[in-house]
Amino acid sequence: MTPSKSPSELKVALDTGTTTALVYPATVSETFTPARPNRALGPTGAALVLGHGAGAGQRSQFMVDTAHALAALGLDVVTFNFPYTEQKRRIPDRGPVLEACYRSVVDAIGRELASARRHLFIGGKSMGGRIATQIAAGGNLPISGLVLLGYPLHPPGRAEQRRDKHLPAIDHPMLVVQGSRDAFGTPAELEPVLAAMPRPATLHVVQGGDHSFKVSRAASQAAIMDDIYQTIVNWIADVTRS
Repeated sequence: MTPSKSPSELKVALDTGTTTALVYPATVSETFTPARPNRALGPTGAALVLGHGAGAGQRSQFMVDTAHALAALGLDVVTFNFPYTEQKRRIPDRGPVLEACYRSVVDAIGRELASARRHLFIGGKSMGGRIATQIAAGGNLPISGLVLLGYPLHPPGRAEQRRDKHLPAIDHPMLVVQGSRDAFGTPAELEPVLAAMPRPATLHVVQGGDHSFKVSRAASQAAIMDDIYQTIVNWIADVTRS
């Protein structure tokens, strides 16, 4: 895969100070062709904002690898740090602070990136994806859809503590990538939730994958991640064409 360009930094003003967003500009890999090609999905065609998980920031290996890979497949990709991560604290901020931060990033990216004004998708890894769904459920966001990477339906071992009450309020297409052995919620647990969504929701199951899509067969990990990246780009291509 052709490497993407190095990201540029964008300072985003928050009520609590500032946070840093990293913008990975789209490139096009000669080795990848979407299953359903779309001319709009190329450099400057669509943007995807990804929030990080609770335990690691935007410079974690998962976030960096994902951003580079998706940028190399033609998406402008934006990552950012929630305030507690930017301030080098370990305990996540309360929900309203996380949501306000994500909204500020969406606003800033809409001003800065032409691709975001065409087709803007939001989502993230685990907690980052959950916060994206919460701001999407509030309405009035200029987005085309959501991409969730390991949705934390409940804490491990506490299936009764569900985080899905707000999901039916989301009136946007959604892609959920979920490992078959995710301790935060299995595909079987998610299926009835997604079936109740007002707009189409797509579930991509990573067979044998955990919350970060890791499988026991190390040799196949790269191929599994490549399949996830291509699934995301193909899905976005379909949404932008519909």
